[in-house]
Amino acid sequence: MARVSVTSPRSRSAGGREFVWLLAVSMSMTALSIDLMIPAFPDMREQFGMEPGSAKISWVITAFFFGLASGPLLYGPASDRFGRRKPYFAGMTLYLIGAIGSALAPSFAWIIVFRFIWGLGAAGTRTIAVAAVRDRYSGEEMARLMSLMMAIFLIVPVVAPTVGAGVNAIGPWRLVFWIPAFAAVAMMVWARRLPETLPPERRLPFTPSALTGAAREVVTNRTTLSFVIAMTLLMGTMNGYLSSSELILEGVYDKGSWFPAFFGAIAVLLALGALNNARIVGRLGVRTIVRRFSLGALAATAVLAAMAIVTDGRPNFWLFFAGIAVMLPLTQGLVPNCNTAAMVPVAHVAGTAAAIIATVTIGGSAVLGGVLSGAFDRTTTPYSVGAFALHVPAVALIWYVTSGARGRALDTPSTVTVPVE
Repeated sequence: MARVSVTSPRSRSAGGREFVWLLAVSMSMTALSIDLMIPAFPDMREQFGMEPGSAKISWVITAFFFGLASGPLLYGPASDRFGRRKPYFAGMTLYLIGAIGSALAPSFAWIIVFRFIWGLGAAGTRTIAVAAVRDRYSGEEMARLMSLMMAIFLIVPVVAPTVGAGVNAIGPWRLVFWIPAFAAVAMMVWARRLPETLPPERRLPFTPSALTGAAREVVTNRTTLSFVIAMTLLMGTMNGYLSSSELILEGVYDKGSWFPAFFGAIAVLLALGALNNARIVGRLGVRTIVRRFSLGALAATAVLAAMAIVTDGRPNFWLFFAGIAVMLPLTQGLVPNCNTAAMVPVAHVAGTAAAIIATVTIGGSAVLGGVLSGAFDRTTTPYSVGAFALHVPAVALIWYVTSGARGRALDTPSTVTVPVE
């Protein structure tokens, strides 16, 4: 495997493992902004005069996702022009403003406004992380590192609900907004060691024609576009789980107090799945992984849908938990590999490509997740059947685009890598 160094004196101070950890923890700021909030939903409903179990509270998540989807269109082109560091710090600044504004907001409407701004800031860390990894790595090595970063990212959902519940038990619910604010300050200090991975000679002009041309390359590439649509559908299932899980535990099974343990257990399985994916992707290749995982995820969603239908939406709790525990890691395992495959043909416009992919997948999946949670009828049927309906076209697209010579090209070795020391 050829190795081409793209480091600079600045980057050597945060190379190897620290580089991966810095980007992974940066991405985890997104998870912290979501999972820490959920245990506070009952108190927020009471504070703002909502009915117990009201789905309106899910706008705290949905507004954040809309900001997360809008931001990449700013950060991607800007990072292709100015490098990765400046847009990163701009995003962290907006993240901090959004968190503090949400903590001080006088009404639910203002919380939604600041949650959008918060998401807009979080989009910077997410977009820059993917682009910076693509600057240094490609192929199976990129897929391996994206899976490792996803595993680190998923540490947050393991502990965040429990931390959120604990904080909510000992203090006002607004404390769950202050914790990410303090974390943002800490990240901005650490990120001073973030290397600049895009050298000046590889930067693109920040003009409408250049951006339009780069965007055209992304959306007209059949491989990239197919994976983007598939990821949007798969992430819609994940977002639907985020928005619906608390509603299902409380409204279907009357186990709302179990939510932190339930959520944390699923997050552990997701993290273990990501670590396993990082281990096997180098041996099996991206193409084989996405084909196998997609069939497994489709089968799992089919079982969930069947259980919901035959039990009128109220399957045994442990059977439902088992189905979710199998389906979600398989679905989540597809996402970093599909993202890697989507970036392969458009590496020369990595920042813009990462931006467009993030905007479409996050925005589209937020809408789909909102549809799933909005259809909640105090049964598991809307989520279970909806997850199956989203997986069918996603799996069809994955198998279409991984067939023949186009699919075999995805298993070619990396050509631009920097060793992780």
